[in-house]
Amino acid sequence: MSTPVTIIMIEDDEGHARLIERNIRRSGVNNEIKSFTTGTEAVNYLFGADGNGLPHKGESLLILLDLNLPDMTGIEILRRVKENRYLKCAPVVVLTTTDDSQEIKRCYELGCSVYITKPVNYDNFANAIRQLGLFFSIIQVPQATP
Repeated sequence: MSTPVTIIMIEDDEGHARLIERNIRRSGVNNEIKSFTTGTEAVNYLFGADGNGLPHKGESLLILLDLNLPDMTGIEILRRVKENRYLKCAPVVVLTTTDDSQEIKRCYELGCSVYITKPVNYDNFANAIRQLGLFFSIIQVPQATP
């Protein structure tokens, strides 16, 4: 039996975070969403007090990651997640305003599953997130490595 997928949203712009959550819900995804506005909060949650990621062993996580955070880069979080034995299988969806081709390449090299540039237009952004929510409703997410 599969465990429910928890969506970890790391987004410092609270307006974007509300828009993302609202449109994921509109697409029919009712999974738990844990929101973090700083990289430090997210890293502390993901890796736990010992920094080893063990608290999420056996859980299914999907990470929505903004690259531009106030205290650390999303690239650093992505690197740490993909190097961690318990978290490395978690899909990471980079959702950011950055459309630099070198940054996109680097994210894929580090193991992101999907890279999405946030549209500037509100309606386009909302539509993109609804489509992402539909994607979430059909993908399979593995449990964290035992």
